[in-house]
Amino acid sequence: MDIQTEELLTLLKVLSDESRLSLLRLLNQDEYNVGSLAERVNLSEPTVSHHLSRLREAGLVTLRMAGNQRFYRLNESGLAYFKDLITRIEQFPPEPEPVISDDRWIDELDWPEEDLKVLRGHTQSGKLTHLPTRQKKQLVVLRWLTTLFQSDTFYTEVEVNDIIKAVYEEDYVGLRRDLIDMGYLRRERGGGKYWLTPAGDEPT
Repeated sequence: MDIQTEELLTLLKVLSDESRLSLLRLLNQDEYNVGSLAERVNLSEPTVSHHLSRLREAGLVTLRMAGNQRFYRLNESGLAYFKDLITRIEQFPPEPEPVISDDRWIDELDWPEEDLKVLRGHTQSGKLTHLPTRQKKQLVVLRWLTTLFQSDTFYTEVEVNDIIKAVYEEDYVGLRRDLIDMGYLRRERGGGKYWLTPAGDEPT
């Protein structure tokens, strides 16, 4: 099965649940925490958290931490990718043209083979070809992006954008936000400075 078909099936399964579809529509309107969403859809907070987890794994929802509070919102780029897949649902994927990709940089990473496989499937010669839909794979991509930054170095927002655009220009803003939300990058209040999360404090 090709990657696009696999991702389409994942997205269709996630959105086949009425509650998850309702949550997605609410998050398209505004940002909510779990408690507020539970009140809106008349479900328990644990149930809402489970549905949000599935939506995040599919790349349709993003998370923002504010102290101990977790706020969720629609991932516009993830939804746009799903819509693009839907417009081509009746078509067989085109036969990929033979491409010679220099993946030596992947082989040099001392990472689990499962993570290296994710990078091989979503990059070509050091550039990101498309974003994975599953959260576990998204985290691998985010962790790879952190290797493009130097430790103990402050960056402006423009510099962060340029680093990300060098490997994926299509949604560099969303990737910058994900790096912050998931704890890989830290940002000065007001957004003046960005820096790599110190070793030992990065997410696992």
